[in-house]
Amino acid sequence: MTRGRSLELYFADGTPDGILTAEVFGWTGHVLRIPRLRLADGLRRPEAGFTGAYLLLGEQDGRPRAYVGEAESVVARIRSHDAQKDWWSEALILTTSADNLHKAHVRYIEARLVQLARAAGNADLDNGNDPLPASLTEAQRANMEEFLDMLRMVLPALGVTLLDSARRPAQDVAPTDPAPMFVLQSARIGVDCRARLDGARLTVLEGSVARRDWVGLGEHDYGYKALRARLIDEGVLRTGESHAMFTQDYAFNSPSAAAAVVTGRAANGRVEWRAEPGGQTLADWEAEQLKDLPE
Repeated sequence: MTRGRSLELYFADGTPDGILTAEVFGWTGHVLRIPRLRLADGLRRPEAGFTGAYLLLGEQDGRPRAYVGEAESVVARIRSHDAQKDWWSEALILTTSADNLHKAHVRYIEARLVQLARAAGNADLDNGNDPLPASLTEAQRANMEEFLDMLRMVLPALGVTLLDSARRPAQDVAPTDPAPMFVLQSARIGVDCRARLDGARLTVLEGSVARRDWVGLGEHDYGYKALRARLIDEGVLRTGESHAMFTQDYAFNSPSAAAAVVTGRAANGRVEWRAEPGGQTLADWEAEQLKDLPE
């Protein structure tokens, strides 16, 4: 079973949008978030002078934009970016509390962060070239991948979705506590999909068959229509002569978004998805989970 983790946030300014540090109990990593308007104060903190990787986050032309870098003294590198890059609004410095990362470590982390950010596709990257990971021993690579796994948990908790990919790798080992499964099937429109409840997301499974074309006409359908078009462009959903098929697992933020992409029109996912087995609607399944709670 997955164990819970404790994330400690320290609001250095006493406000949620100011300088912030994040640490997880038992993890040596340290995240320092600095709003650009507080850059001078943030860069005076000791962690800013450590060897580490960093993220610059902001917007350009209405699109999220990010830059990934590394340095033996992060403070000096970010000072140079302050003079050269106008678009970013906050910096995240990724180090360890004991400053025990070295140059090869952070070069590896930088390269992997770029790979993960490009795969997630949530922001345009300002990096010109993709850096190559530094050569590390097998043990060192394992340590850095564990560091990255923790970052992928911590960053979304800070509202940073740069690495948060909805694409889900195939599970090699069946979980000890199987996730609830749901189906959306309709012979009339040629839909046959299975989905797994993954935390707060509904993951439609590879091989699921969706409607070939978008048929929705309402103006409020636009967001779902655009999402479906993006999944086709990215190859997550492949269209054939009579249907479309998921080429990999994909996690949706809401059951209605999943149902709309599958059926090609706006849909109420809490009614369209049904539990497997049992056949309850998702709404009825949710009510079943709540029945034993006190009034």
